[in-house]
Amino acid sequence: NSGRLVITPLTDRCYMTLTTALQLYRGGLPQGPAGTGKTETTKDLAKAIAKYVIVFNCSDGLDYQAMGRMFSGLAQTGSWSCFDE
Repeated sequence: NSGRLVITPLTDRCYMTLTTALQLYRGGLPQGPAGTGKTETTKDLAKAIAKYVIVFNCSDGLDYQAMGRMFSGLAQTGSWSCFDE
């Protein structure tokens, strides 16, 4: 799918906040209710700046060791991640 996300005032604000955080060597954590486009906005921004995004569907079965392996892999590859519920 090569389509782009529809730009709204909320996605524009998210882009500005996340790119400012990147410039300052910080991270970002979009939060909000389900279905508001957090994951898609993050994926679209990553695509625009050529970053790979890995989306994890989290469950109660994840333990600290599994999370540690996820974070280790993300740090080694420089990828972005989204942890969905």
